[in-house]
Amino acid sequence: MGLPVRAQAKYWGIAAAAIVLILMLLGDVMMPFLVGMAVAYFLDPVADRLERAGFSRVGATVTITLCALVIFVLGALLVLPSMIEQAVALVNAAPDLASHLHAFLTERFPSLADNGSTVRKTLTGIGEAVQAKGGELLNGVLTSVVSIVDMVVLVVLVPVITFYLLMDWDRMVAEVDRLLPRDHAPVIRRLAGEIDRTLAGFIRGQGTVCLILGVFYAVALGLLGLNYGLIVGFVAGMISFIPYVGAVVGGTLALGLALFQFWGEWWMIAIAGGIFLAGQQVEGHILTPKLVGGSVGLHPVWLIFALSAFGSLFGFVGLLAAVPVAAALGVLTRFFISQYMDSRLYRGMAGRDDAPAPDSDEDAA
Repeated sequence: MGLPVRAQAKYWGIAAAAIVLILMLLGDVMMPFLVGMAVAYFLDPVADRLERAGFSRVGATVTITLCALVIFVLGALLVLPSMIEQAVALVNAAPDLASHLHAFLTERFPSLADNGSTVRKTLTGIGEAVQAKGGELLNGVLTSVVSIVDMVVLVVLVPVITFYLLMDWDRMVAEVDRLLPRDHAPVIRRLAGEIDRTLAGFIRGQGTVCLILGVFYAVALGLLGLNYGLIVGFVAGMISFIPYVGAVVGGTLALGLALFQFWGEWWMIAIAGGIFLAGQQVEGHILTPKLVGGSVGLHPVWLIFALSAFGSLFGFVGLLAAVPVAAALGVLTRFFISQYMDSRLYRGMAGRDDAPAPDSDEDAA
């Protein structure tokens, strides 16, 4: 005989509270494990394909790990220093850019030349705020990146954890399936499958789209010769998981910088805008249909809320856990809504098999 519903709710509530408590208490200790789990989940389909091609699981894992390490090292040596340099330069140049924008507007609108004008104060404040806040952010990031502990985590722990998780991924999934409560195993498997499809569509599909767009924008703007093009392209690509936001933000930044750098060379400014129009077309007609497919079940507003809430509560670890938790909560919410729609609470007397049929004359009226 199965446990009563109230007892089951108590046990599942205790399990959920324990997970939240672990996240709060362990904090940064869990970061390499969550990163390793995310990377292993991302790479598991590649390992499965290599197995079907004749590799053993160990051979497939070793091959993937070596390739990933080579790509990471090359990126850290060739791309990361340039990105940090451009980010620092862009933050430091913010006040000058605001001054240039004010001078540009003053030429066309002389009334703005007044030192007490609202526009002048606003532009000056924006430039100083970007420099101050951006400098604080970059200093924090740089301090974190160059610290010995974080370097050990990134270079040593994450690859090792990822290797073992990737090698045993299928066995771990089978073990978890074996431990499912028998009465609820079919429902849990169905919900887990929906969560997996949602995560696969977002993390593997949308993540790959963001990476491709980021590389495309950065390379294209770099070939154009736009100052700070690498960091602008990277930022635009990384926020492209929100529809149109990546192209709008990146295009606005690129056009603004191009106006200062290429003033008078209108075809160069047009190319800067055209890069983002082309990226948007490629994303909408090629990348998203091929890599993501249909709706992944994560509404952009819900995703932004999850990232903000979990980041505020648990810091960087919360950001790592936000997407899978948001996907799980979305699937569970749809499940409970469907259960509610089938319940007597929603259907009322109309849901009873012995309920009297409505009068046909009244229906017609």
